[in-house]
Amino acid sequence: MAEKNKNKVKKNTKPQKKKITQPKKPIVKKLNLETNIGTVTIELFDKLAPKHVERILLLANKGLYDDVVFHRVIDGFMAQTGDVQFGCLKKDYIENRIGTGGSNEPDLESEFSSEPFKRGVLGMARSQDPNSANSQFFIMLEDGPHLNNQYTVFGKVLKGMEIIDKIKKGDDFDNGKVHDPDFIVTMRGK
Repeated sequence: MAEKNKNKVKKNTKPQKKKITQPKKPIVKKLNLETNIGTVTIELFDKLAPKHVERILLLANKGLYDDVVFHRVIDGFMAQTGDVQFGCLKKDYIENRIGTGGSNEPDLESEFSSEPFKRGVLGMARSQDPNSANSQFFIMLEDGPHLNNQYTVFGKVLKGMEIIDKIKKGDDFDNGKVHDPDFIVTMRGK
C-alpha cells in the first residue's frame, strides 16, 4: 500500500508563486521649517550625525524653535538660528545676548564627517570647543569648504532654498547681526 501512494502524482496542483518582496524604502527623517516668509523642507542625516539629529528633533517637537529668529545672516555664507534661550520673540528675547544661548540639554560631542558644507547643507553652530553644539544651527547660502571636518553636518534643504535665500541679511560690519530679523514660525520633524 505504501508503494502505491509513493507513485501517485498529485493532480490539479498549481505551481507555487514566489512572493516578490519589494526592498524597503529607507525611512527619511525630515523637518518642516515654516518661517515668516515661507516653508522649507529639510532632510536629516541621522546615519551621519545621529545625536545631533536626535537633539534637533527633540527641541523642534517640543516647540522650542517656534518664534526663534535668524540672528546672524552673512550674505554669501550662511543663515544662523536656533538660540532657544535668548532668540525667541515671544519670551526671553534679549537682542544683545542672541547667539550666546542654548537649550537646557547638555552640549553634544562633535560628529564631524567628510560630508562637505555645500549650499543648502545644515550644520550645528558651536563655540571654539568642538564639543559645544547645543541648539543653534546654520544653513549654508553658498559652499563653505573651510568648514569641512570642523562642524557637524546634520541635514540639507530639500525644498524651499529660495526662502532661505530671502532671509534678511545682517550687518557686514557687525558679524552678520540682523536687526528686525526673519524668524521660524514653527519647526517640526518626523
